[in-house]
Amino acid sequence: MTSPPAQPRPAWNANERLGILNGWLVFLGDGFLNVSVVVAGFAARLDAPNAVIGLLPAIAGGGWMLPQLLVAARVRSLEYKLPVYRSAALVRTSAYLAMVLVAATLTAHPALCLTLFVLAMLINALASGVSGLPFLEVVSKTVPPERRARFFGTRNLYGGLLAFGAGLAVRGVLASDLRFPLNYALIFLLGTVAYTVGYGVFGRVEEPPDTPLPPGTLREELRAVPDTLQDGHFRAFLTVRLLLAAASMGEPFYAVYALRDLHFPPATLGVFVMALTGAAPLSNLLWQRVAERKGSRRIIRYAAFFAGLAPLAALAVGTLGLGTWAYLLVFVLSSVAAQGFGLGHTNHLLNLAPPGARSRYIGTLNTLVGGALFAPVIGGLLADAAGYRAVFLLSAALFAAAWWRCGKLRRDA
Repeated sequence: MTSPPAQPRPAWNANERLGILNGWLVFLGDGFLNVSVVVAGFAARLDAPNAVIGLLPAIAGGGWMLPQLLVAARVRSLEYKLPVYRSAALVRTSAYLAMVLVAATLTAHPALCLTLFVLAMLINALASGVSGLPFLEVVSKTVPPERRARFFGTRNLYGGLLAFGAGLAVRGVLASDLRFPLNYALIFLLGTVAYTVGYGVFGRVEEPPDTPLPPGTLREELRAVPDTLQDGHFRAFLTVRLLLAAASMGEPFYAVYALRDLHFPPATLGVFVMALTGAAPLSNLLWQRVAERKGSRRIIRYAAFFAGLAPLAALAVGTLGLGTWAYLLVFVLSSVAAQGFGLGHTNHLLNLAPPGARSRYIGTLNTLVGGALFAPVIGGLLADAAGYRAVFLLSAALFAAAWWRCGKLRRDA
């Protein structure tokens, strides 16, 4: 007896297509402005201390998360969330342009250059945090739960291919005759263009209206945090996210360790970006299948395992002197893990949060985790005191703890 033929999947609607195209363009921008590789390499070129290099991804990640409890209080009373996203996107584009100008004109004064560059990054990250919650709210309203894994998987798959192309471009620019700092300024400009177009695309989504909830205040949101933490499944997810955030302390130093201790040439940064982005499409095929068959809990646990292997691989390559090509394994493992986290975290949170309290759950989680994302600053201080190897060992231990705690997460229904 033969099984009935598989039913074709429904085609993407207009809103879903815009959301997917937005993801592709943002991935392309991420390839040019990868904080842990390209931006960290730029800071290392300016002889920035390790604490400052660790601050860069901390700002990018923590700055995105920290304001979201305040945003949750503001947007819950809005019938439409997309105008908030559009306003924040304008601020983000302006901040990216400022980063380009600072990189192009002020490297002769490294301290001033780094200060203004970090300030522009901070403004961009905070604006990103303002836009992040409206983005998730709009996605949750326009993409049904049963299609979200495929939606994010499609964004990540083809976006990863575009980011791989960005890595080729980064390698070409850094290996060209274009001198520092114009080479980095050009890379940052290309990323800015991709981001700006991507924001404009998502701004065209036709958002269904919400039933407005009573307006909230930050004080009310803070008072509601203990009630939110009464949800045991939410507490388990928060614990895992905090451990993973702390474990990320080693990530901005993979590229810096290669440049400073292993003495790889600067153009190798482009190859690192290619490894990060080239592994993403293939891993997304795997993660999407795991999401559809096993659920987000299993994705997060598998991703924690791969993430923990990355700092161990960096230690092994450095100790054994295996060279550039072996070191690419560090970025492949990191990329595979990052794609899993990106898909698993979003799906798990959206599935976990009750519809009436979605903004509060998202804002509470991201605000609490945002502070822990400043762990790379501690990693930088530890690197100055004990070397990069101590940072990588501690990072691997924290990833192992997160993997163990994943067993407490709720299984998807």
